[in-house]
Amino acid sequence: SDLFRVVGEGGLRFRVNFEDYLDTGLFLDHRMTRVRLREAASRKRFLNLFAYTGTATVYAAAGGAASTTTVDLSTTYLEWAEANLALNELAGPRHRFERADVREWLTAAAQRGERYDLIFCDPPTFSNSKRMEGVFDVQRDHVALIEDCLAVLAPGGLLVFSTNAQRFRMDECLAARHAITDISGQTVPPDFARNTDIHRAFEIR
Repeated sequence: SDLFRVVGEGGLRFRVNFEDYLDTGLFLDHRMTRVRLREAASRKRFLNLFAYTGTATVYAAAGGAASTTTVDLSTTYLEWAEANLALNELAGPRHRFERADVREWLTAAAQRGERYDLIFCDPPTFSNSKRMEGVFDVQRDHVALIEDCLAVLAPGGLLVFSTNAQRFRMDECLAARHAITDISGQTVPPDFARNTDIHRAFEIR
């Protein structure tokens, strides 16, 4: 629509919409997370789950990712993600867009033997999409989701998991099995300092 504007962030350009949706298309609290992904992405196979408008994919592509795979259930958001990649002259055959329920897609990808070196997973706090089986609750379901992500993580790879769920607690059984670093303090920008609970972010290896 003509309601799209283009804004700059980190030397990149993104389409935003201030009119049609609850969200503009760019989650400002994650800009430091995106910078970390760009810095980690060189020559990596990057996977972006619950990708929304693909901003993390753009950062990874700009950081020299060998390939990117962007997964979301919404056609609208995937088209927006493709437009964001094109806006930065990064579009090309190395970048795949997959419209799917993330959990079903992960199961199938693991069965196909797909592996990724860098994964960003930023699920909704709750979701009960008509196209998805059951209701997703990040606190209840994060263990299974993270294990499914790790099933497609290449040896030596990195999973960045984040959530905007208030009072989120990472299940202790995961910490017993995997190397988990809480990077929330390093990824909440200074303009969100009054609300440091805006998101929680973790590196999982």
